[in-house]
Amino acid sequence: MADEAAVHSIGDRLERAIQRHADTPGEISRGEREKPRSLRRNVIWLAITVVSLYLVFPSLLDTFASWHQITRFSTVSLLVMFCLQVGVCACLWDLQRVALHGVRWRPVIAAQLASNALSNIAPGGGPVGATLQYRIFVAAGLDGPTVVSSLTAVNLLVFAIVLGLPVFAIPFALRGPVSHNLLEAAVAGVIAFAAMVAVWAFLLRTDRPLAWVGRVAQSARNRIRRHATPLTDLPQRLLTERDRINAGLGARWERALATAVGRWLLDFVTLLAALAAIGSHPRPSLALMAFCGAKALGNIPVTPGGLGFVEAGMTALLALAGVDPADAVLATFVYRLFSYWLPLPFGLVGIALAPRSATPPPESEPASS
Repeated sequence: MADEAAVHSIGDRLERAIQRHADTPGEISRGEREKPRSLRRNVIWLAITVVSLYLVFPSLLDTFASWHQITRFSTVSLLVMFCLQVGVCACLWDLQRVALHGVRWRPVIAAQLASNALSNIAPGGGPVGATLQYRIFVAAGLDGPTVVSSLTAVNLLVFAIVLGLPVFAIPFALRGPVSHNLLEAAVAGVIAFAAMVAVWAFLLRTDRPLAWVGRVAQSARNRIRRHATPLTDLPQRLLTERDRINAGLGARWERALATAVGRWLLDFVTLLAALAAIGSHPRPSLALMAFCGAKALGNIPVTPGGLGFVEAGMTALLALAGVDPADAVLATFVYRLFSYWLPLPFGLVGIALAPRSATPPPESEPASS
């Protein structure tokens, strides 16, 4: 069962996607044979993207129509949101360095900036962005298989954490109104960060709790979809993916876990800062659910970076969380301004920083040093 689970695992699909797009020496001939098929696939995806953008264009238009209200934001609040997004990038840089065992900062920063920008403009941008990261790291002299395994581990960890964020919001959603005192909010944020790191650390190092989660999710799925083929190996799949993450991160998995959690919390706080700056204070637990729902829509690969789907979903979900619809549109616009549009020009900075040719490390100082 373990072998069967591994064949269908998310990690295997991620690795194959990176290897399929990358011009690795062992796969060039096969890639040449698949060029006509790849061209047809790209044309189909382009057509799907155009149709999808047409369908979500009204929601995009509504969001951008609120640009003139940006004067409601103070210079300080805009600067805070910018710094929070820099913190998001810094977490990703450190996470990738841990996975690559201490590679130099320059290729890590270059790869993240360039691949993030490409992922936000290319249809189905996730694998395309990961492939650009692969090529930049290989050009910096890193071993190809090591890069593939580290990229897979990082993506799995980041995806797993955002998938589990709504679970942490449920207990707080069941409570009454929360205080908007800044100090209490800061303390609650620190406690939430520590709790999330502790829970994920427990799941990463022990088998039984993760297998139990898999059995519960498997049972719920089979009950909901009674007429579908029942799942039987979800617990083993989760353990397989967990082992892949641990193998990719090595002994410094604690630091990687902290930065991965910090990446999502800083991103979420950016949205809260946008809401607070215009006087909107929804319950953080409900705002977190709206944030996670919008991020799930962002994974729909039919538009670059979930363009249109995120705007429509986040606006609607924030309204359901109690935010005034006009404020929800404006907060979504400013949040996406910093998290989606602003990183695009920084992709050029990443390209400028990227190494132009492979520079193998000296024998006495391997790439992991």
